Amino acid sequence: MSAATEPTPDWPGSVALLLASSTGGVGQHVRSVARGLTAAGATVLVCGPAATQEQFDFTGVGARFQPVEIPAKPTPADARAVAALRRALATTPVDVVHAHGLRAGLVAVLARPAAPVVVTWHNAVLAGGLRGTLSRLVERVVARGARVALGASADLVDRAAALGAADARLAPVAAPTLPAPRRRPAAVRAEFGVRADQPLILSVGRLHPQKRYDVLIDAAARWRTRDPAPVVVIAGSGPAYLALAARISAARAPVTLLGHRTDVADLLAGADLAVVTSDWEARQLFAQEALRAGVPLVATAVGGLPDLVGDAAVLVPPGEVDAVDTAVRELLDDADRRAALGRRGAERAATWPTEADTVATLAALYAEVAAQPGGPAAANVDTPRSGPR
Repeated sequence: MSAATEPTPDWPGSVALLLASSTGGVGQHVRSVARGLTAAGATVLVCGPAATQEQFDFTGVGARFQPVEIPAKPTPADARAVAALRRALATTPVDVVHAHGLRAGLVAVLARPAAPVVVTWHNAVLAGGLRGTLSRLVERVVARGARVALGASADLVDRAAALGAADARLAPVAAPTLPAPRRRPAAVRAEFGVRADQPLILSVGRLHPQKRYDVLIDAAARWRTRDPAPVVVIAGSGPAYLALAARISAARAPVTLLGHRTDVADLLAGADLAVVTSDWEARQLFAQEALRAGVPLVATAVGGLPDLVGDAAVLVPPGEVDAVDTAVRELLDDADRRAALGRRGAERAATWPTEADTVATLAALYAEVAAQPGGPAAANVDTPRSGPR
């Protein structure tokens, strides 16, 4: 469906949306789904850490909230989370339990609720060592324990199916629509001391090793000698802040870490170029926001990004400073190409599922699985799916 089509969910049932700690995309997605479902008459219970409720205010969009503290890594504390979820569901019975992410998926599967369990896989397992081994075990348990496994990108669908999911389907996650910019581009650029002839390069995301901001910083250090030298700003917070700040200082890179920002629309309005350097992404929210805003994008060819952007962005291999450096330089030197890429990006974005599309798809799935509480979900011919391989 296109942005011009706004489907209305037709499912007056009840669902529990379960998530672990989140400061970014997963929390935004759950809030979007909760808002859409409650607006259409469904009853929504959100379960997750209290801090996540404080950040995303699920009750503010009409959902009920029950705290279920799910630790960031598998620990014996998972037993407390399982017990807390069981208590929440005993107090507020629901027709479907929909967990978002592997950590929430594990808690949902272990809780063995009477309602069918749907799990959305939002991220790939990238860790190695013992943590990676534990995460891959969690993947297998979740894949086999869920009634339906939803993948935010095709590679996640394939992964769930390979691990034994009885029903694995593609469920693209739409980025919430940004509000209109509140400031003029010149005001945004003035905040960072960017002259009219200087390029402003923007990246937005959690400061986490997966995002590989070290690659962007190392490339930016090379741009210091350009005339005029671009200014690079990274909006987001996270555990890698100190390491990245030290790297910026050591490399004398023209990069500023902005911390958490709520004015991404303003930042995009003032930016000349957007960059994503992640090792893996499904349908990264910032990549969607950049293309919707008509800002030319350089991104890594990983996960679901190639399918998301098509030919409307410049794709580069992950982890390669030279590739990022070359792609950015070529775009900065070619204003016509930047403009054409921005136009293609906006056109591409108009073909993506909207938030309303996403909610309608989920409502149809909930109706399907709730109608068959004792057996596997039936195939939906309108929904891409794959089985065990």
